[in-house]
Amino acid sequence: MTINRRSSLITAGVARSPNRAMLRAVGFGDNDFDKPIVGIANGHSTMNPCNAGIQPLVNRVEAALKAVGAMPQTFGVPTVTDGIGMGTEAMKYSLVSREVIADAIETSVNGQSMDGVLIVGGCDKNMPGAMIALARMNVPGIFVYAGTIKPGKWKGQDLTVVSVFEAVGAYAAGKMSDEDFIGIEKNACPSTGACGGMYTANTMSSSFEALGMSLLGSSQMASPDPEKADSAEISARVLYNAIAKDLKPRDIITKKSIENAMALIMATGGSTNAVLHYLAIAAAAGVAWSLDDVERIRRKVPVLCDLKPSGRYVAVDFHRAGGVPQVLKMLLSRGLVHGDCLTITGKTLAEELVNVPETPRADQDVIRTFDHPLYAEGHLAILRGNLATEGAVAKITGLKNPSITGPARVFNSEAECMDAIMARKIKDGDVVVIRYEGPKGGPGMQEMLAPTAALVGQGLGETVGLITDGRFSGGTWGMVVGHVAPEAFVGGTIAFVEEGDSITIDAHQRLIQLNISDSELARRKANWTQPAPRYTRGLLGKYTRLVSSSSQGAVTDQ
Repeated sequence: MTINRRSSLITAGVARSPNRAMLRAVGFGDNDFDKPIVGIANGHSTMNPCNAGIQPLVNRVEAALKAVGAMPQTFGVPTVTDGIGMGTEAMKYSLVSREVIADAIETSVNGQSMDGVLIVGGCDKNMPGAMIALARMNVPGIFVYAGTIKPGKWKGQDLTVVSVFEAVGAYAAGKMSDEDFIGIEKNACPSTGACGGMYTANTMSSSFEALGMSLLGSSQMASPDPEKADSAEISARVLYNAIAKDLKPRDIITKKSIENAMALIMATGGSTNAVLHYLAIAAAAGVAWSLDDVERIRRKVPVLCDLKPSGRYVAVDFHRAGGVPQVLKMLLSRGLVHGDCLTITGKTLAEELVNVPETPRADQDVIRTFDHPLYAEGHLAILRGNLATEGAVAKITGLKNPSITGPARVFNSEAECMDAIMARKIKDGDVVVIRYEGPKGGPGMQEMLAPTAALVGQGLGETVGLITDGRFSGGTWGMVVGHVAPEAFVGGTIAFVEEGDSITIDAHQRLIQLNISDSELARRKANWTQPAPRYTRGLLGKYTRLVSSSSQGAVTDQ
């Protein structure tokens, strides 16, 4: 096996003796210097259930790599937990952590000339941060998902963490008892693992199977189950073979494989955040990919899976029903994914799916057939209009009336809006505007799960619109439009909306429009002054200066 990266660090010779001396201190023996150094990017954290189950997986990976003849070297990767930070100033670090994770992995792997890397992550930004790093470095790598949480139970109902956010609104509206409110909070998160619906973590992990960078069937396993650790061990052996073959991420991450990932996201009803993250992953891999490509995929791929937040089932149900491999084989049978795309195993996607049936099992209803889809077209639509000339992202399925025209209720932060919602100041027909929460303005595009879930809990999910230059949780549903670009902080039209203005959101026409004259819009723009940035120093200050528009993936290395 010829490993050029390793030879630059520990090849034989007098000049490399100090390198080898230091490696001896961490366990290298005389016979280990010819072995590939394989990094294990360890996202373990006891701060959140998403990442608290990772260390046993890392232990299995280390043992497997040693058994096949590699020298594993483990290093830490930070994580931020959206569900804990949601609705607080801490949430500003969520999207920022995606870039920090990518930078941390790149620093460790390239800074020590590692020959490959296996990344283990759990919470939402772990996945795109890992894939951005892999695409940038182009060193053989594989992603191992820490696993999904098992559903909580209360009075016979399956719970996820979103159940708690919605309970806040219902309790505030007097629609929920103390007993149920406390019972839901205490029982929503019963195990380690990431949020259990097709929210952002499960969306991104499942899409990595379609992308070819994770093992098929591995993404929806429950974190505590033995099969999750087994899949981590298999992933380690697969990575070792990829190193031997010099199979690199950019051999796998192509425009066609990103189309496969987006098709899987549409078919499973995945998170709006996937749009933002795949713009960033594509940019890191040097692949041309835009919001127009997302809309192109949406129009031809139906929603086949009945999964939360807008459906009935959770990830473990999806896994039992056949999971990602089943959906991919169905899409392949209709020509909706590219079977010739290479995967991390060295086989094509079609070869990996050869033994999967083309139709789902009859004893389940999580995965629908093509003649009985949940929705005939995909759910993640790109809206445009004078409020979002660069585009905005909306979930357009599951609504009784996918259009609304109503008076604007304008807030310059999520916190201001949440106060109004909890005070019952938002009424049927209103269009809530939350601005200055974009990549630069927030900074960091906070997720608006708290206000959207509170509206749902108050019974306003179908009758109130909400637009923002921030983001939404994968658990959000309703008449909501996020990622509005250009954002308010850079002078996008959303900055010029005034209280009571008429706003139209029309999913059928993919329109988001401020209903004022061009001359009035120009007058307001001329009178607008950019506010001072909320942060000028530290990580958030640096991010404010560097980050791109959400329509370009909110990346920091353009």
